[in-house]
Amino acid sequence: MNQNKVEEIINDLLIQIGEDPQREGLLKTPERVAAAYEFLTRGYNQNIDDVMNEAIFTEKYDEMVIVKNIDFYSMCEHHMLPFYGKVHVAYIPSGKIIGLSKIPRIVDVFARRLQVQERMTQQIADTINKYIQPAGVAVVSESFHMCMMMRGVEKQNSSATASAMHGIFKDDSKTRNEFINLIGPRNL
Repeated sequence: MNQNKVEEIINDLLIQIGEDPQREGLLKTPERVAAAYEFLTRGYNQNIDDVMNEAIFTEKYDEMVIVKNIDFYSMCEHHMLPFYGKVHVAYIPSGKIIGLSKIPRIVDVFARRLQVQERMTQQIADTINKYIQPAGVAVVSESFHMCMMMRGVEKQNSSATASAMHGIFKDDSKTRNEFINLIGPRNL
């Protein structure tokens, strides 16, 4: 990211909305906003191969593995406003397992980009499916969208849920229902 260019854009934005960028409280705002956006969109500069970092292991385990309540923060690509919530991930190994800490890292890579919740959820599932070829992968994301809460319909208590299922989770309702039951009541 070109820090100086972003600072210029934010300075111009302040002027366009009727502010004075030379006002004391705004003097460093362009610099702070540029740094914030660099942090909030760092997923563009992350490589899944580097994130995985050889954390795939051969294991004969063939029962469901779940990592739930993974906090995430993302930015809606339509309004560049935040959406945030929790992701729940399950997979059934088929000879390979992934280091548990890698699953939240995968979530972060995709969350820290301009996104739509549906695509982010699918990208997480597709990545796990690609790297360990499990019998199945299930991902459920639940979130609050500031673009719905602060503008437009202004519905502060509405949340959105998206899911992505592969393999046995998609094909077998019993396995899918077991996952849904195991992640339990989801109160963001």
